[in-house]
Amino acid sequence: MRRRLAELRGPDVPAKALDARALAALAANPGCARRAILDGAGVDKARLASALGAPSGFGQSQFALTRGNAFEARVKADGGAELLRLVHARLDPGAEPPAGAAVPDLSAHGPEGRTARTALALREATGAGGWTLLDHPMLALDVAGSLAFLEPDAVVVHPDGGWSVVEIKSFPTVDGAADPAKVGAAARQAAVYVLALEQVAARLDPVPEVRHRVLLVCPKDFSNLPAGSAVDIRKQRAVTARQLARLTRIEEIADALPEGTCFAPDRPAEELTAAVEAVPAAYAPECLSACELAFHCRERARSAGAVTRLGRPLRAELGGLSTVAEVLSAARGASGDPADPAVAALRRAAALRAEALREAGERAACEQAAGGSAVGASAVGASAVGASAVSSGSGGSPVNAGEVTA
Repeated sequence: MRRRLAELRGPDVPAKALDARALAALAANPGCARRAILDGAGVDKARLASALGAPSGFGQSQFALTRGNAFEARVKADGGAELLRLVHARLDPGAEPPAGAAVPDLSAHGPEGRTARTALALREATGAGGWTLLDHPMLALDVAGSLAFLEPDAVVVHPDGGWSVVEIKSFPTVDGAADPAKVGAAARQAAVYVLALEQVAARLDPVPEVRHRVLLVCPKDFSNLPAGSAVDIRKQRAVTARQLARLTRIEEIADALPEGTCFAPDRPAEELTAAVEAVPAAYAPECLSACELAFHCRERARSAGAVTRLGRPLRAELGGLSTVAEVLSAARGASGDPADPAVAALRRAAALRAEALREAGERAACEQAAGGSAVGASAVGASAVGASAVSSGSGGSPVNAGEVTA
């Protein structure tokens, strides 16, 4: 299978690692086979989008990356003393304060080696009975038949043997509150790490607790001072686990592709377009903030008149109607099963719209007619007033035409 994925990616193209952010986005759209196969094969979707002529602005700026790295280094300075203080205060205030916590060396050769070293460090720390900070551990998670290697910012082992995920982000908390959308994205990302940790924990005896409250560390009020808050990710974990389980296995998607399909960015644009279109996509407006191919897929959805570009809630309401043309035809009564609730609702809406337009037209006609009568009456009245004024000015005697002209 690895050889097949390498062929899809391009024989000389290095694989792009699948991170937790990509996994969270993939889990949010499990019906998109296109993203599943591209991520599984390690295709660089940003380069692919540029080669297709639809470059995306998705991703972090270099400034944001630099600021985030500087903030993370500050949080982890002095052996992670400030980070462990926040973990103790927000997640485990009943435990003994962290002092002289262990920070094991997790370096090893390759992602497989680092994953094994992390598992060993977690097992040793669980039985040590003290605080342990794992800085950038490596975890593995099976996703649709492909192994994804994940690197959380930190994992903390508590004195009671429990494990907690730490997410360090560069967006600020202002007056104790952060952007809800960014907090939600961080929670979904942390949920992926929790799922991977649970797989590691399941191999130990006894099984340690992987806590479902994670620590989110952000700058306080636009400063560089860290502020921590506990985030309950039970809901995000359950949703992510369910969505990842629904993903079509990559082997099935790859077997359905035409022979010779390749997504290497150096291929001609026509060949790349055909290769991408050979895999069905499930575009939705939410993809614009989560996928590098969103602009390309949106343009294709517009060309096809797909209703998915109008949003998932509307798409769900329309049932089997998948294009705008089908929706309009069903609303006019030209097609569709009248027993279908979606078709019946569309026809009712079309009838209400036609009735409203007819009534509006009738009101406009009446107002126009009334306005015309009023204008006519006003003109007659003005003529009478003018005649009276002329008569008064002449003392009641006839006025000759020359005086009037003058």
